[in-house]
Amino acid sequence: MTVNLEVLIPLGIYLIFVYLLAVYANRVLSRSGNFLQEYFIGSRSMNGIMLAMTLVATYISASSFVGGPGVAYKMGLGWVLLAMIQVPTAWLTLGVLGKKFAIVARRIDAVTINDFLWARYENRAVVILATLSLVIFFIAAMVAQFIGGARLFETATGLPYHVGLTIFAVTVILYTTLGGFRAVVLTDVVQGIVMLLGTAALFVGIVNVGGGMTAIVQKMQAIDPGLITPFGPKAFLAKPFILSFWVLVCFGVIGLPHTAVRCFSYRDSRSMHTAIVVSTFVLGFLVLGMHLCGALGRAIIPDLTVGDKIMPALSLAILPPVVAGIFLAGPLAAIMSTIDSQLILASATLIRDLAVKHIPMQQPADDSRLHKLSFYCTALLGIIVFMASLRPPDLIVWINLFAFGGMQATFLWPVVLGLYWKRANAQGALCSMMAGLATYFAMVIWVKRFMGMHVIVPTLAISLIAFVVVSMKTREPRKHITRIFFQKISQ
Repeated sequence: MTVNLEVLIPLGIYLIFVYLLAVYANRVLSRSGNFLQEYFIGSRSMNGIMLAMTLVATYISASSFVGGPGVAYKMGLGWVLLAMIQVPTAWLTLGVLGKKFAIVARRIDAVTINDFLWARYENRAVVILATLSLVIFFIAAMVAQFIGGARLFETATGLPYHVGLTIFAVTVILYTTLGGFRAVVLTDVVQGIVMLLGTAALFVGIVNVGGGMTAIVQKMQAIDPGLITPFGPKAFLAKPFILSFWVLVCFGVIGLPHTAVRCFSYRDSRSMHTAIVVSTFVLGFLVLGMHLCGALGRAIIPDLTVGDKIMPALSLAILPPVVAGIFLAGPLAAIMSTIDSQLILASATLIRDLAVKHIPMQQPADDSRLHKLSFYCTALLGIIVFMASLRPPDLIVWINLFAFGGMQATFLWPVVLGLYWKRANAQGALCSMMAGLATYFAMVIWVKRFMGMHVIVPTLAISLIAFVVVSMKTREPRKHITRIFFQKISQ
């Protein structure tokens, strides 16, 4: 084993910087008068830039920086085109949910997505099913991120996979546990900037080493003509799959709890409008840049067997070692920012929604006890994900997409219709969640694709029908609920 110290040292410095941010956030947390508000949503104090960067950094993940380019390496430019479908995600999330979600969240003092579901439906079964789904699918999503981070360490530094996994896991668990939401947002801003600079540097390097775009595309065509077509080698990307993929990675994302909860925490409407513009630009730049690097990288390194290793392999082949170390902090940042958001939200869901509100405790939940419970829960979840990451598959993108689909099957319609349809009630939401989950699991296990489409399309169609039919056949929501959620927004 040969350890590449020239890459390891810049990465180590970056991790130390992240630890210092966590210490700062922990000091702010210790001075806060409301532990839950500060630990889980940062006291609703994010400005526009912070909101934009945390939204993008949360969405961009190991799937975007490691898994997506890994598939682009195998499938070529068709996968780059497919990936661009997700660019309007930030605009959709803030534009559809943003203002109304934030105002309603303040009215009902919501800290988590389950606070919203409880206030809207007043049904314990809805909250408990949402909690279980969130924790299960977040664990799957976090496993993909941990594997991505560990592979990055393995390929870039020469350290064994399990050593890289341990360093990566300890860093994320420690700073999220110590600093809570404020540490997550602060690191997201830094990580967003690192991602932008790293993406630009690697793309320029690939074009220079490959002799220009024309030469690179010709090499790709020589390897496999399918690499430069919209449908990939052997027409892997059929038209129905491309159209259904838009539902999975763009429209359905507005129902993801860890992106929706960002709408709780911004400071004012001006911050949200700034965030819509900035986040859409940053997301488009990063998605295009990273997936292009993966696809074009086939011309530079044509014989990789594990596609997930293309990004660190390219950076080491193209950039000077120290610069490569700084660049690799980019994907590392992306992965960490996604895990920390999922980890803090899963912890918030278990502690605040179950332990405090919906499962009676033998002793009163004072602030000191909540501190300990939150820290222990965050750390325990991180350890579970670490253990599940010890035996990784070849391509992590499919794990991440499975988790995406599961969360959308659970949350999309209860969140969107809960905000915009007065007639939506608890019975409809519960049936929608159950039908969505059952359909999704059945189709993932036995069907794989439905008429050439990703299974998320029939899943969301069935859960929507179940929601509407059951809501119309049962009683209307109580008056005080519709008054809270649908009275005229004055700000």
